[in-house]
Amino acid sequence: MNDAVLYLVPAPLGDTDPRMVIPEGTIQIVRELNYFVVEELRSARRYLSSLGIKVQSLQMELLNEHTTPDEMNPLLDPMRKGFSIGLISEAGLPAVADPGAGLVALAHQNGFQVVPLTGPSSLMLALMGSGHNGQQFAFHGYLPVKPQMRDKKIRELEKDSARDHQTQIFIETPYRNASMFRALMACCQSRTRLTVAVNLTMPDAFIRTRSIGDWRNNEPDFDGIYRKKPCVFLIMAD
Repeated sequence: MNDAVLYLVPAPLGDTDPRMVIPEGTIQIVRELNYFVVEELRSARRYLSSLGIKVQSLQMELLNEHTTPDEMNPLLDPMRKGFSIGLISEAGLPAVADPGAGLVALAHQNGFQVVPLTGPSSLMLALMGSGHNGQQFAFHGYLPVKPQMRDKKIRELEKDSARDHQTQIFIETPYRNASMFRALMACCQSRTRLTVAVNLTMPDAFIRTRSIGDWRNNEPDFDGIYRKKPCVFLIMAD
């Protein structure tokens, strides 16, 4: 029987002490691993080193948005030999808005055990702190980049939220946070509630829920303190 496990290893959401957001039990498991599949080698080495692990002795393979399906299968070779693997996303939880989902699916197809470890999720933290419906919600990843298609999608999500009483959650590339916020101001009804959750778990974290009407006079400082910081947007329409 092969006891190898694919551990889904959470990572901090930013440059903070991992021990502030990663449980000790998770850290202890990670310290026992010698094989890792990571989204970005440099940041993964820095993260593991911060946990007191000697990264020079580790075997790391890369998995990112450029990894093809044919390249993914060999990443599980250590498991075929009985060795467990840790999957590390660039930040937060692996396989959530992350190319690691393909490796998890492949592990299941091969009959390997998959164990998600506890750690921070910006999506769940934002939902928890929003005051919106936590029983009915949908995550949409990134909305379309082209303004016309993005604005159409925003209006669709607002209608879906009102019809289904469902919280709509999405993210944006940090340098486009300001343009996304302004698009929401232009596309949504004044009474629709919007939560802006920026840089969660960091010292400068910001999370606030207001109506669109109130937000129009209170734009977050996306051009200053929150410039290029990761942000989660949530809308709840009546």
